[in-house]
Amino acid sequence: MQFHHQGYVSQDPRTVAAAGTGIDRPVDLPEEMDVLIVGSGPAGMLLAAQMAQFPTITTRIIEKRDGRLELGQADGIQPRSVETFQAFGFAERITAEAYNIAFMNFWGPDPENPDEIIRTTRTEDYGLKISEFPHLIVNQARVLDYFAEAAAAAPGRIVPDYGVEFLGLTTHPDREHPVEVRIRYTVGERTGQERTIHAKYVVGCDGARSGVREAIGRTHVGEFAAHAWGVMDVLVNTDFPDWRTKCAINAKAGNILHIPREGGYLSRVYVDLGEVAADDDHRVRQTPIEAVIAKANEILHPYTLDVKEVAWSSVYEVGHRVTDGFDDVSGSSDQTPRVFLTGDACHTHSAKAGQGMNVSMQDGFNLGWKLGAVLTRRSPESLLRTYTDERQPVAQQLIDFDREWSSLMARKPEEISDPQELSNYYLGTAEFPSGFMTQYAPSMITGTDRHQALAAGFPLGKRLKSAEVVRVCDGNIVHLGHHATADGRWRVYAFSDVSGEGLRDWAANAAPLIAGITPVGADPDAVIDAKAIYQQAFEDVVLLDTPELFLPKSGALGLIDWEKVYTATPNTWTDTDLFDARELSRDGVVVVVRPDQYVAAVLPLDAITEFAEFLEGVFLPAR
Repeated sequence: MQFHHQGYVSQDPRTVAAAGTGIDRPVDLPEEMDVLIVGSGPAGMLLAAQMAQFPTITTRIIEKRDGRLELGQADGIQPRSVETFQAFGFAERITAEAYNIAFMNFWGPDPENPDEIIRTTRTEDYGLKISEFPHLIVNQARVLDYFAEAAAAAPGRIVPDYGVEFLGLTTHPDREHPVEVRIRYTVGERTGQERTIHAKYVVGCDGARSGVREAIGRTHVGEFAAHAWGVMDVLVNTDFPDWRTKCAINAKAGNILHIPREGGYLSRVYVDLGEVAADDDHRVRQTPIEAVIAKANEILHPYTLDVKEVAWSSVYEVGHRVTDGFDDVSGSSDQTPRVFLTGDACHTHSAKAGQGMNVSMQDGFNLGWKLGAVLTRRSPESLLRTYTDERQPVAQQLIDFDREWSSLMARKPEEISDPQELSNYYLGTAEFPSGFMTQYAPSMITGTDRHQALAAGFPLGKRLKSAEVVRVCDGNIVHLGHHATADGRWRVYAFSDVSGEGLRDWAANAAPLIAGITPVGADPDAVIDAKAIYQQAFEDVVLLDTPELFLPKSGALGLIDWEKVYTATPNTWTDTDLFDARELSRDGVVVVVRPDQYVAAVLPLDAITEFAEFLEGVFLPAR
């Protein structure tokens, strides 16, 4: 990480100086604010951490609980989420405490004794195959803790306002702060007191029973499947040999999805409770934990579970629902949305695919930088309409995937003709549960694939798949994408032609375009962080001869940033050639990447007019 550019730092550099609204932040909720986040779940806390990077914006987050979440229901962390954690600065720390999924084993009836189960397949986990980041299991509460830490340490110094309940809202389009929100205090001396506050934008991150969703008249579309599962976090003694390996277990008595948890002892067990009668009226949700444990033992036969402690348990019926709109004006192309929905407020599904928290966080990541860009007047309000356009199709894809995975998990042995089918499906669909299948359609922030062949390994609309490069200033091997922190900036990766002359010409033409959208007095890279990647060996690159665009002077002292120039050539420390690994044109290519790490444009070095037109469609001229 980089620091000292504002002057010498001796304390933890992860805590930066407060700025703007982060200075003398009011303890109580103000009457007016720019952004009000309702709910401190995964989407809400990520959104708060992102908005804290925009200290000129007044953002508050309310939560009706009286404090931090102590026991989270979600726990599966896909590699794309760990990639996102890296952008917020805590991937290494959370990985150290999490359970790392290396294998998933599959169990089924023993052909010689169908009343007992045997291991049928041992499968390497997909995370190790397609990403430099692992597939983790960690308590949702800890994920929220890390985002809370990031939000509190960022310039905006955002912390949740606990003990505040959302009651309802009305919108008044003619006002500067058009969303009028009614709240009630739920703890402390003000318990029961109601207030009205006003915001420019409201984001509902308040779960499946979202009050914000109800307030804007949006409804869940979908239904519950006639199947119930018990789920429990347990500490046990057992003779089941794969207790510390993720397992899908299919037996005559039912099914189990078993997921080891962090800490070496805790495990989560999803237990198939069977079909639910049409007239059950949700009575299955009252199934006692003793019955769930007994069912688990029946399924695991001849192995047994001796449950020593149940940390948490629940019973749920599988539901697959998507809200009919993710904001308050969906379907109207000429209005600016003022209220948005994220996470379970706009999509619900089963827990067994491990996608809920992950997709919710990407909702927040998608929306956060857009709100920041609009409220700082870097981009037009029309940018906010892309949130629903991009995230609603992703939610539908999630529902479709989860419905198929849940159906496969719930099958009876006699319905399975191929014992390898479930493991084959698990590996064959790996890109989706890992979080890497999302591909945004062309829009004002995602270009067309006209020049895609120049960078085949960086597909338009998909997240930038990082790779190792050599940092010229010191010869160290770094991941190109890991320098892209969640600070709201766009990235432009300029891959040089062989001679470097094409890159030099591009930089000379691009520099004034970038300057034209950069606020007066701001660092040259405050809006667009441009990096150069050469083809020759790093020792052959004369760093101070590279274009000034890639050596900007930053911070209060105007210090040269030495870490924006790389080479893609193998050397003593790496065998990777990024041009080969990502199928990049040796004639050079420019790859534009959004603040949420998705590829926005692929352009030739000589297509400066197209680059200018892209910037014009995304950004407002600097004020």
